[in-house]
Amino acid sequence: MNDERLTTAEAALDTDERQPEPPARPQQPEQPGRPEQDGKRKRRGPGPFTLLLLPGLVTVTGVAAFFALTGGLPSPWPEDSDTNQAAAVDIDPSYVPWLRKAASACTILEPSVLAAQIDQLSGWSDDTDALSGQKGIAAFTDTEWRTWGRDDDGNGHSSPRDPADAIMALGRQDCSLAEKVTELRTEGRVNGDLVDLTLAAYSSGTDAVTEAGRVPPTARTYLAEVEALIPRYEALDRAESGGGTGGAVGALLAAPVSPLTITSPYGSREHPLTGVTKLHTGVDFAAPQGARVVAARQGRVVFAAPTSAYGNRVVIDHGTIEGKRLETTYSHLSSLEAAVGQTVEAGTPIGRVGSTGLSTGPHLHFEVVLDGYYTDPRPWLVTGG
Repeated sequence: MNDERLTTAEAALDTDERQPEPPARPQQPEQPGRPEQDGKRKRRGPGPFTLLLLPGLVTVTGVAAFFALTGGLPSPWPEDSDTNQAAAVDIDPSYVPWLRKAASACTILEPSVLAAQIDQLSGWSDDTDALSGQKGIAAFTDTEWRTWGRDDDGNGHSSPRDPADAIMALGRQDCSLAEKVTELRTEGRVNGDLVDLTLAAYSSGTDAVTEAGRVPPTARTYLAEVEALIPRYEALDRAESGGGTGGAVGALLAAPVSPLTITSPYGSREHPLTGVTKLHTGVDFAAPQGARVVAARQGRVVFAAPTSAYGNRVVIDHGTIEGKRLETTYSHLSSLEAAVGQTVEAGTPIGRVGSTGLSTGPHLHFEVVLDGYYTDPRPWLVTGG
């Protein structure tokens, strides 16, 4: 239960890419010299015009005919990849579980829709718009934040500049709008796709949608821009196999104990034994002494040994998620049932619940470590145990 950085995590992958050099420009052919003037009478036969220009005209005519048949001269410059293929998902991997959790609050939303909205609103930049007063990646004003903002990641403060808080707040706002337009369509007052109507209500307000009876003209540009971005993020809508977690869509980790009863969440707190207030780097799950603890995802055990603060502790490396190393930890175990180097699947027993180390009673201290930094485990986990 301390906030030291986990030393087993690896650094992020190098994303530096070399830009392709433009092709060299072709050299210009040498100009032919002028015919020598010697004052002598020339012999009859093909003159300079025939010898030099006529073959060129024939060549040009042939080349023109060839390119007319093959579709024209190929460009020496590489084609713009954005026009030929959908852009890959390129967001911080720590946002992914929050996007999925926010979208799960209502059936109409998908993570890709939320991601496309944020892309359209801010391009994933948290800069403040001085004119409108919009802040953070979801572009909330202070007034809007008072309605929708919460401390969703439990770090002790609610802020539109906190990506987790902003994503969840946008999800709440969208779900509220979705509920309203669903009711309007049920009553026969509006027509159209519910996602389109929800985005239109976000852009222009539910009154404008109600008055138009459909997507109003004032929302069409915004709707088109968001819909054009959705294909970039459709991969977020597909649940990963997670090594057989069998969980809900978007959940990457299976429950390490069952049921998942939280006694101390992730976030700032006063340590019950030391009295020091600092980050609680994981989640404490209540469980009886000796209860089975299992791996939350397929991976490889990289640490399994006693420690002074965490007691008996297991660390599992799950590889990379969108370029960042994901690890989980299991602490205060009464016994270890895993060994370093062992490959495990989701659900493989790795130990038993205990109270070893700095602990006030039997429980499992569970952590999620992304590229060496602790993050809230709750949005990563399958709900309901």
